[in-house]
Amino acid sequence: MNTQNIAQDLESGLAEVPILDVHTHLVGGRLGARGLHDMLLYHMVVSDLHAAGCPSGARLTQYPYWPTELEAHARIQEALPFLTHIQNTSSFWGARIALRDLYHWNDPITPNNWRRLDDLIRERADDRAWHHSIMDRSNIQRTGTEIARRGSGEDDSRLHYALEWGFFTRCQWGEFDTALYELERCWGKTPESPSPIGAGARPETDRVVRTLSDVHDAVAHYVNAMPLDRILSTATHISTDIDFRLVSGPEMEAALARRSKAGPAERDVYAAYINEVFLTALERHGEKIVFQFSLGAEPLPFETASRLSQATIARLGEMIGRHPRLRFQCFLASRHANQSLCTLARELPNLSLAGYWWHNFFPDTIRQVMAERLDMLPANKQIGFFSDAYCVEWAYAKVLLVRKQLARVLADKIEQRQFTSDEALTVARAILFESPQTLLGFIPRPDISS
Repeated sequence: MNTQNIAQDLESGLAEVPILDVHTHLVGGRLGARGLHDMLLYHMVVSDLHAAGCPSGARLTQYPYWPTELEAHARIQEALPFLTHIQNTSSFWGARIALRDLYHWNDPITPNNWRRLDDLIRERADDRAWHHSIMDRSNIQRTGTEIARRGSGEDDSRLHYALEWGFFTRCQWGEFDTALYELERCWGKTPESPSPIGAGARPETDRVVRTLSDVHDAVAHYVNAMPLDRILSTATHISTDIDFRLVSGPEMEAALARRSKAGPAERDVYAAYINEVFLTALERHGEKIVFQFSLGAEPLPFETASRLSQATIARLGEMIGRHPRLRFQCFLASRHANQSLCTLARELPNLSLAGYWWHNFFPDTIRQVMAERLDMLPANKQIGFFSDAYCVEWAYAKVLLVRKQLARVLADKIEQRQFTSDEALTVARAILFESPQTLLGFIPRPDISS
């Protein structure tokens, strides 16, 4: 049997393997698409369209608000002339998979028919049983999302939660005091969604960080406000543009005094100091929380580009080594850095790797990342999937895309006699279903067979 036939058989077998989707942005009580815009203007497709010449490169209105029908329809109509140019992309392939399988839509999307498709999706927008059926059809048992998107808890049986709040170590386009501003947003507040990428204008905060004592008080508030009984992890971003060296208190005080004229040097001091204070405090709760972070996607005016320096990888190793009682988990968006991250995870017991994030979520890259991790890491040090989806339709599409790539990777290893077919499926179950339980504390749904 050749590799292609083996892959086809494996894909069928993988469909029976339950999945825990460890990172999304789903909203409790509103898990599904609200209209065609949620399918066609998912941010990865918006990037395709913008690259093809579509004028708008920004995301639609973001949570906790929702795009109006007027905004959504205007953006769809603007995108229609450019759809012909993105038929080749894997992101548009994902949209086609979901529309075909879930809404039985096989036609090109045109100025004459898009409203009919929009109506089909809007009819199901508040049908929670339909949304749950999509998850079941995907064999997704449980999904992780932001605690700020929990809603009223309607979907607690389907969701686990992470805290995405202040992003102290993520750069924003054209800013140099983001770490301080993010800390100020949280000081005295309760958890909410983080500032969007490319947020632009910054609303004033109730409190301002002026002194070293303020920094420590604000971090203490942040840690004390974390709902540790309701979350499994934090989720943040570590920017490659920041030098995460150890910063002294006097050095931080001096940088605070220069905030009005801050540049890259001050940016690095603010972020590195706050991050170290935060990790030190969080480590005291290391048995209750996992520090999840994304890596390798840096801001542009609308979205991000994949960039990651070797210096960042070195600093990351030092950072994780300084906090052995805190578990770290990385979402990587840099294809070339996967091998380096694998070597860190081999030698640092408290580091694991998860999925294929953002600029790594393309079939060829997914296969490379999978193959390297399966060869280099134990199965219980890696998680094989997360969708980063904003609606269950996209989670469905991404599950199918990943299954196809995993089947091809495993088929190649079977042909080389590294695995038998049974061993391949056992490995798949380990990284898709078992590792999220041991690494993050995900609990399978008790009401269905696993």
